[in-house]
Amino acid sequence: MNQELEKQFVKELESNQNLIHKICRSYTNSDASHKDLFQEITIQLWRAYPKFRGESKFSTWMYRVAFNTAISLYRKTTRKVETTQIYDNLKELEYHDYDDSQDKQLQLLYDAIYSLNDIEKALALLYLENKNYKEIATTLGISEVNARVKMNRTKTKLKNILNP
Repeated sequence: MNQELEKQFVKELESNQNLIHKICRSYTNSDASHKDLFQEITIQLWRAYPKFRGESKFSTWMYRVAFNTAISLYRKTTRKVETTQIYDNLKELEYHDYDDSQDKQLQLLYDAIYSLNDIEKALALLYLENKNYKEIATTLGISEVNARVKMNRTKTKLKNILNP
């Protein structure tokens, strides 16, 4: 990968890394697991970046790769660790801790989202990112009508979890 492409990747990743933190928070329950998943998602994004064609927003593509990585990583009972070379520009990526402990309501929401199934988690996170139904449908590979129906069911489920 050329140096210009590496710089673009790092820039895009840094400006969108909060999305990765949200996915990590929804699929993990400890700081160590959060960091491990963040690292794995970053590696998978790095590997897939040369294939990114720009047909969608970077954040939409990134979400799909991150979501698929989170699901596949935590569905496996055994995991084979693969190593990859980290290039100079990627080494400069500054990891920012995501601290949501200040906001108790946000933590309650993440706890509720954590209890959802994989598709419901994805829907909730995309909704929180202010994605419209068309973007949600495209990201998850479902129809827009299906996205609306599933989103309504997910909202109802979250309301019941948060307000029993």
